[in-house]
Amino acid sequence: MKGKNQRTTKHAYLERLTKDMKMKSVKVGRDLEGSTPPSVFIGRWNYPKVYAGPMMANQLGDTYIMDSPESWLNQNKSQDDILKYRMNLVRGKQLMRIDDLDNPFVEKLQDISLASKSTDAEANFLKRPRGASLSQESMPHGPSGILENFDIDAVKWDRQLEKSYYDTDLSAKDAVMRLHEKNVPFSAIQKSFSVGAFGIGKNRKLVPTRWSITAVDSSLADELLKDVRKNPILDTYRVYENEDLNNYYGIILTPTEWQFEWIEAFYKVKNNEELIFSDYETNEDKKEYSSVGGCYYTSKMVVLDALKQMNLQSGLLILREAYTGYVPMGVFNVRENIKKAMEEPYKEFEDLKSAVRYVGSNLNIPLSRYVKSSHLLNELLHTKQTSLDAFFKKEHPN
Repeated sequence: MKGKNQRTTKHAYLERLTKDMKMKSVKVGRDLEGSTPPSVFIGRWNYPKVYAGPMMANQLGDTYIMDSPESWLNQNKSQDDILKYRMNLVRGKQLMRIDDLDNPFVEKLQDISLASKSTDAEANFLKRPRGASLSQESMPHGPSGILENFDIDAVKWDRQLEKSYYDTDLSAKDAVMRLHEKNVPFSAIQKSFSVGAFGIGKNRKLVPTRWSITAVDSSLADELLKDVRKNPILDTYRVYENEDLNNYYGIILTPTEWQFEWIEAFYKVKNNEELIFSDYETNEDKKEYSSVGGCYYTSKMVVLDALKQMNLQSGLLILREAYTGYVPMGVFNVRENIKKAMEEPYKEFEDLKSAVRYVGSNLNIPLSRYVKSSHLLNELLHTKQTSLDAFFKKEHPN
């Protein structure tokens, strides 16, 4: 990135960003004895044949924290802590058909994903695992290699996951919603979904990890929105916020029917770039896949979940800014930061301009650039203000 105004897509920017980041991962030999947190990874290359397999730590015992994003922010884990966990996970893989669920290897992956705690395992690789993976959508991990043999100790399944596994008349969407309502962690639901543990029996199949994350987020968001649309509308403006893992999140609830815009910026993350990306929806269902990727669906899901618990309906504007030192580690960053923000006390404002100005006071990039890069926020301010120029003069009186 050479300057502030270089035109690019978010996907292309993050691809270049992650390509240049060097991660030091754990070194292991061809034989590995250790524990899986539990954790599995299903690739998407060569679909409908995919590389599927477990992820193991080079240590025995309780490794749950290494693949438990719901725990990290609440335990004040730093970005370095999280990357260390992830780079110490070794990915084993075999090429499988997505519908080959009767394969003994896939059955072991299902055992791992439905497990209630870490599982000890032994792996033998064709060659010593190498490399590391850093992606904009899924969490990073350490070296990977083709498995020759893989075995696990006896596993005890989580009771809620087990019920959904054996209910072969329950759709995957209904299984996901039911588990969410039972407070099963998102990561556990997503991993089980990915290994084909849910859905009508004949429809079950492996789902690439990256796809499964967005599938679970969007499925939950769709179901939550049905309920939220029946709720009374919020009568004021609220701002929730959180700052962690080199990101700031400003979340504005508006006294309107449901509508949503996600606006995110990358401020000097790599060089001197100041890039802004956005996407939005009105009160009609969004048809096309979001141009900003999985963060759109996970942020939508978290706030809709909070609105359902509040018995309220509102519009939603989210402004997110990433800073120097930020490392793309998957959409868990968005999900858990926004969840934490929605659990904190909010600030109340009488009008949109006051709420927006407050959030803007916490941003490094001028608020005017966010507004001009947006659609919904721009439109709302035009509706509420006779002149955007007047609005920005008050923002920068000098």
